[in-house]
Amino acid sequence: MAKSVQDILNLIQENDIKMIDFKMVDINGQFRHVTIPAEHFSEETLKDGIGFDASNYGYAVVEKSDMVFIPDPDTAVMDPFCDIPTLSMTGNAMIIDNPENRPLAQYPRNIVLAAEQFMKDTGIADTMLILPEFEFHLFDQVGWSVQANDISMQIDVNQSYWNSDCEGRGVVVPKQKNYHIAKPFDTTFECRSEMCMLMEQAGIPIKYHHPEVGASGQFEIEPQLGQMSKMADASMMIKYIIRNTALKHGKTATLMPKPVYGEAGNGMHVHMLLLKDGEPVFSDDNGYSHLSETAHYFMGGLLKHIASLCAITNPSTNSFKRLVPGFEAPVTVGYATSNRSAVIRIPAYAKTPNLRRFELRNPDATCNPYFCYAALLMAGLDGVINKIDPHANGWGPYDVNLYNLPEEEKKKLKGLPTSLDAALDALEADNDYLTAGGVFPKELIANFIKTKREECRQIAAIPHPAEFERYYNL
Repeated sequence: MAKSVQDILNLIQENDIKMIDFKMVDINGQFRHVTIPAEHFSEETLKDGIGFDASNYGYAVVEKSDMVFIPDPDTAVMDPFCDIPTLSMTGNAMIIDNPENRPLAQYPRNIVLAAEQFMKDTGIADTMLILPEFEFHLFDQVGWSVQANDISMQIDVNQSYWNSDCEGRGVVVPKQKNYHIAKPFDTTFECRSEMCMLMEQAGIPIKYHHPEVGASGQFEIEPQLGQMSKMADASMMIKYIIRNTALKHGKTATLMPKPVYGEAGNGMHVHMLLLKDGEPVFSDDNGYSHLSETAHYFMGGLLKHIASLCAITNPSTNSFKRLVPGFEAPVTVGYATSNRSAVIRIPAYAKTPNLRRFELRNPDATCNPYFCYAALLMAGLDGVINKIDPHANGWGPYDVNLYNLPEEEKKKLKGLPTSLDAALDALEADNDYLTAGGVFPKELIANFIKTKREECRQIAAIPHPAEFERYYNL
């Protein structure tokens, strides 16, 4: 139900709100914020917005960089991490025009809304439901240094196997044996339960939480299926709640893809399905794994564009330390049922027509969720529009463990990019499906590639401790 100005004023009065916090999103998918005293909130606040400099958020705008942020009252929630009662809202960025403002096309929230409108205009569907899985680590200590004379990082988790010989540490978990492990080994259960309670209070229904495979404090929280644009907002709030609740419990949380060498990394698998007039588009009792022709074409679009998608779904150099053989992270371009070694997995447990779907397993939470979800939709729609058949293109179905194939067979398979630079090369060469309908502005893609290439250049120039181990005495 849409909230009016009066609804917000009622919330302010009922909860004795003192401050209104406006959360905005930069190009990397991080929150920035501006806060005003609650007594200054009015109808004019929603109409005129809050001014900000878009260039400081990473957007290389052709227009003047002065923009206005227009709060969306439907996103209003209490911020549980503020000692002073604070109401939080996100919203959209607008270009200051006379006589009225118009959306800043590069702003992430506007791109998700544009992608949803493009989907409706095609007539293929009117709703995309997604379910991202949030894997993360909770550490007791973390530190790093990037200095001329000190390049290092240290992490510690009291329950980790490397502390098995330390007195006073309590129970420890063997390497890679943390999956669904129960108390007394699951020492952060209350912390994660509190996270989920806060997410529910923020209007984000939660499916479950549990320990993941990595014994050095790896866990997962999974929300329920939700509309794409609302789930993009929810993804930002989920990450915000994970990090802040961890701090409250004396922990530090990270969603980076590969924080611990030799253990499972953190993905953000994205389940997806389409609806039209409330009816499932992806269901067909006679199709492979009960999926329709449209669903297969949608998968075909994802697989055709997967290399360029990786630049958006896996936009960190650390992302590609997770996408390596030997773990459950996918490395092969293909699809299959109940097979975690393929980049697209069709869950066999999704049996009812309105739940039949598939998941893309390569994304991780270093992505900007608005860019990520919009890009997945645009790639899938491109597959439907152009009837890209994944089976005819040799992408499966692979109903075998792809890690165990003979080497000769493995050579026939196409793999994901092995570096962010390679993914950026692919995005530079393949982005027409993103710019269709003006959903992703060309200026944004060019600026995104430029920004990420500079990240790659800077990190490539830093000596790595493992290089000292291998090359110091050569």
